[in-house]
Amino acid sequence: MINKRFRSSGLSYDIFFSRKTIGFLLGLMLIFSLFISPTISADANGQAGTYKTRQVFLKENFSGRIPALQTIWLRGALKEQVNAILDHPYGKLRVKYWLAGQRSAWVLDEIGKEKPITTGVIITNGRISKVEILAFRESRGWEIKYPFFLRQFLNASLRANNQLDKNIDGITGATLSVRAVNKLSRIALLLHKQVTQPQQAASN
Repeated sequence: MINKRFRSSGLSYDIFFSRKTIGFLLGLMLIFSLFISPTISADANGQAGTYKTRQVFLKENFSGRIPALQTIWLRGALKEQVNAILDHPYGKLRVKYWLAGQRSAWVLDEIGKEKPITTGVIITNGRISKVEILAFRESRGWEIKYPFFLRQFLNASLRANNQLDKNIDGITGATLSVRAVNKLSRIALLLHKQVTQPQQAASN
């Protein structure tokens, strides 16, 4: 039992707090804090976590009007090119994308060291106009989420050998994460070319 005395307007009051009461109040505070925590989360150091949902990423890059979801099937030579970029077989038969004119959006996953990195890529007229890390799930390599690294991809396009036409500087301690984002940006450029070729032919 805890006894507290205080004075107000010349009168004395005794307030008694039992240990059970204090424990109950602390429990309520903990439950309340769990309910008000945000859906988009990061770890205690603000490093690994989900930084942005796919829906928010698409709204931001299509002025709030998200195009219809489409898919491209990976077959034949296209599948071989995607696998060659990744250095391993792609885990799905088709890839989702959003297209408005010559602007496309891709939300792709690739393993860094052990867990997938979710990356959003925007391609406009055959060049990268935005790369953003939407979710990072590992304890090392999270520095790739910062603009100083991601802005290196701006205006990059794809050479004939499916390499970027720009050099991307790495980050010490984040080599595998850098490599994953590089691969995903190349895949987005390759697939953008595939889905926009009919439009390009029609405009010529």
